[in-house]
Amino acid sequence: MPQKGIITLPTPVRFVAAASVGGAEEEAGPLGAFLDVNDVGGDDKFGTSSWEAAEGEMQRRALTTALGKAKLTEHDIDGVFAGDLQNQCVGSNYGLLDFDIPYFGLYGACSTCAEALILSSVYCSGLMTGPVAAVASSHNCAAERQFRYPIEYGGQRAPTAQWTVTGAGAFILSNDAEASLPMITDVLPGRTVDRGINDLNNMGAAMAPAAIDTLKRYFDETGRSPDSFDMIVTGDLGAEGTHILREFMASLGVDISAVHEDCGLLIYDVDGGDKHAGGSGCGCSATVLAASILPRMGLPTVMPAPEGKRLHDVLFMATGALMSPASVWQGNNIPGICHLVHIVGGDA
Repeated sequence: MPQKGIITLPTPVRFVAAASVGGAEEEAGPLGAFLDVNDVGGDDKFGTSSWEAAEGEMQRRALTTALGKAKLTEHDIDGVFAGDLQNQCVGSNYGLLDFDIPYFGLYGACSTCAEALILSSVYCSGLMTGPVAAVASSHNCAAERQFRYPIEYGGQRAPTAQWTVTGAGAFILSNDAEASLPMITDVLPGRTVDRGINDLNNMGAAMAPAAIDTLKRYFDETGRSPDSFDMIVTGDLGAEGTHILREFMASLGVDISAVHEDCGLLIYDVDGGDKHAGGSGCGCSATVLAASILPRMGLPTVMPAPEGKRLHDVLFMATGALMSPASVWQGNNIPGICHLVHIVGGDA
């Protein structure tokens, strides 16, 4: 029986372009200056009539911007893999409706960005197609009234709760691109992990065991250690999940603290911005990857370049809490998932 482990791409797939979209809270955060698109009106509706419609518009703008950067049109793209947090992925369905591109709708909760990158890179590398796209998004107001309470309710948030990011990221991938561009060399699909967490306000604790499982499997299979990488970045464990991940890995004799970052803690000023345990949502890791990480790996950007050392070897691990409103109302546990994408900087 073949091992359910790392998939090494037959042909490395490179990032040709990436684009990020953020709302008012994201623009005010540490990465705000690096976002390609923000909501000029400031109401996070992006010119639409509802927050749900706004999420679709964010995806449309993200993909349009990425295509423009890549100097490609929709007719050059052989497939788009996209997902969001809304029921039946309507943000992606409606947002990308007018693009003449074969469409794959995905739901991996907050891990959707990595799931989309895994599937699109394997599709592009294995089938030797033309360029493909991966898109992921979330909207704070749409997600809150779907999974918890409408914003107008004014419910008090627990200290372990995370703030759903209003953001989107879009990525154009190609198996035939300049060697100077960052590339995906291998991926590790995650396994669902259930450790009995059923607290809707502590998703970091629900997702951390999956991150532990994926990272341990990757180290075991490759024989590599944390100091082999410039950064190991998790999707959005937030403060609670980050503490669990680091502490548990340390108990296994693996100290990741020197190279580990979390997108949920990078996108907001957690201490001064009243974001409790940090950011979450499909748009969290997608926005951080597009706006901050890939530009530091050599991907050209029209926005100011993020500060920090040049990154060459990165493990991008987006985590997700696989729940629905019905599953939580019925008292079910919240399984977690963590997909891993190994990204290596270009040759230049």
